[in-house]
Amino acid sequence: MHFGIKAEPTASAIDIVVLAQRAEELGFESLWTPEHPVLPVNTSIDVPRAYGDFLDPFVALARASAVTTNLKLGTGICLIPERNPLLLAKEVASLDVVSGGRFILGIGVGIIREETEIMGGDFDHRWTQAREAVEVMKTLWTEKEAEFHGNYYDFPPLYSYPKPVQRPHPPVMLGGTSSNVFKRIARWGDGWIPTNVGPEDIRHGRQQLDDLSSFVGRDPASLNVTVFEPPADRDLIAHYAAAGADRVVLCPTGASAKVVLSEMEQIAFWACE
Repeated sequence: MHFGIKAEPTASAIDIVVLAQRAEELGFESLWTPEHPVLPVNTSIDVPRAYGDFLDPFVALARASAVTTNLKLGTGICLIPERNPLLLAKEVASLDVVSGGRFILGIGVGIIREETEIMGGDFDHRWTQAREAVEVMKTLWTEKEAEFHGNYYDFPPLYSYPKPVQRPHPPVMLGGTSSNVFKRIARWGDGWIPTNVGPEDIRHGRQQLDDLSSFVGRDPASLNVTVFEPPADRDLIAHYAAAGADRVVLCPTGASAKVVLSEMEQIAFWACE
């Protein structure tokens, strides 16, 4: 079982440099940051106001990569329908290069219709768009002269360098808890990032992934299950591990840098021994 830390970097939050350095010193395996490029003032669902304050995850993680050596760096999550995949492929490859192959691309499609549509995404078919965007990026990451002709993205042969350090590309892990997420992961993902789930949900999800990946000819052991933001409870996390989780990502809740670092130290005392 690996342990990660989720940061929610803003202009007033703990400096991600300080957090990343301390996380690596304490023995955490990974650091994750979320994404919301904009937050509409008026939304059809209630969302935290803080969503509109996040730093860009790739800028934040690049800053963290410069002061760490082994800490893996992940997006938790990147909103794929809200980004141009040609530009995103470049950002992912660049971050993987400058970090020495430590990047994990956690992706999702968002739940805020207004945000998705403002950013140019097809909210009603956002997973279809996301799948095509990932296909675009895999083409750009792996082919010398990449071209693509799809429903959302279409371009002639072109060069896209640098290629990622990780081969064939950094892991692409999917968020979400719908029944279709397991089919998507088995077909074109590398892992699952569920939030707000219990150990039994993980047990069921792991079985689904094992069965579906075997059906399509993939090794079930190649698919990672990362539980996002469970309570920092040692016994509960042991149940997640027994259910098939490979990693848990914990989120300190302190408002000040001092409290956040104290929480991390308390977690590391039992998690990273």
